[in-house]
Amino acid sequence: MTIIIQLLLLLGVLALAYYFLSNRRKARAKAWVKLGFAMFLLVSIWAILRPDDLTVIANWLGVSRGTDLLLYAIVVAFMFVTVSSYMRFREQELRYARLARAVALQNAVKPEDEY
Repeated sequence: MTIIIQLLLLLGVLALAYYFLSNRRKARAKAWVKLGFAMFLLVSIWAILRPDDLTVIANWLGVSRGTDLLLYAIVVAFMFVTVSSYMRFREQELRYARLARAVALQNAVKPEDEY
């Protein structure tokens, strides 16, 4: 039964890697994001194939189970993605506001004299 789950998880990771690599022209990610994603893929494959190693590392770090360590890592990653997305959207909103101001100033009509 565990072989089936491992196979499904590996197929999911490989599909994610294929999607990431096939859309590399569209994804304008920075180099450190690409390296981080590649590291994530390698660690995912390692954790799927050797789950007991994750428990050993968790015990070494003072966590009782490997699944708990994985959960903690996912929570930290989720917080990073949330803050990163917030900052990116905020920067995008500022760009739109600056663009709207520039277009408004460019298209402004000089008021005619009322005298």
